[in-house]
Amino acid sequence: MTKNSSMPANSTPGPNLRGAVDLSALKARAMAPAENAGGPSPYAVDVNEQSFQEFVALSQTVPALVLLGSGRSNQSATLSGVLEKLMNEYAGKIALGRVDADTSPGIAQAFGVTAVPTVVALINGQPVPMFEGDLPEEQIKGFLDELLKVAASNGVEGNLGGEPDPTPVSAPPLPPLHQAAVDAIEAGDLAAAAAAYEKALAEKPNDADAKIGLAQVHLMSRRAGLDASTAEALRARAADAPDDVEAQLAVADLDVTGGHVEDAFARLVKFISLHFGPEREAVRVRLLELYEVVGVGDARVSTSRQALARALF
Repeated sequence: MTKNSSMPANSTPGPNLRGAVDLSALKARAMAPAENAGGPSPYAVDVNEQSFQEFVALSQTVPALVLLGSGRSNQSATLSGVLEKLMNEYAGKIALGRVDADTSPGIAQAFGVTAVPTVVALINGQPVPMFEGDLPEEQIKGFLDELLKVAASNGVEGNLGGEPDPTPVSAPPLPPLHQAAVDAIEAGDLAAAAAAYEKALAEKPNDADAKIGLAQVHLMSRRAGLDASTAEALRARAADAPDDVEAQLAVADLDVTGGHVEDAFARLVKFISLHFGPEREAVRVRLLELYEVVGVGDARVSTSRQALARALF
């Protein structure tokens, strides 16, 4: 975090983190630091796409530190231990959320993270860049001290461990049609969720969150009931029949869901480059929808759009 990273209270909102995570997480319960089951610090929690919005809400009380790491990274494990130790030293003035970028790629995408470990912070829901890599403890403490100053300048001076004991702040309410869609998702009625988002788009065609939500619901509908053996069979079918449009589309869905975004995009762009007619158009439309799921601001989407343009023209 650089010295010019102070963030005024009326600063421009950062990335739409809500749109980048699983829609079914929007009504997840609050995840207070005292509920951490595994770490040595009561002010550190494991956060995933289902609990992230409630962790974001903590940033209205204390600065919320987000460690985006990976179970495959020794640096991530080392940095996690240092940060947990420091959370105890700061005694509730800062909360730490540990995110596995491999299993929660949507959170990493929301912050634009391309390497792990990376640490960012949230103050009043606004992202504040911190640092990448495994730094010395004293240098990290310097970043955290500066973070507390930035938080204080924005009125965020709570303490999760002292008096008064802050009540976790609820996430802001969703628009009625968006809430109806979320409720339908939680009830397992994906058709009703899609209808709610479609109605929201009919009322407000530039509703970006509804467009993202609808794309995610469509993906969830296509994946519903798909087990591991069926997925394996689909991959074999797609490998044996490169002209089978349904198999190629299904495997692209599998890859996006599994975090293999570049593979999914490359598969569909290749199909478009080799085919013409209605099948080509169907794949193009699906590719644009998957761009919405991943996030139109994602660098992988930008790269794929360039490849798509070359394939089309």
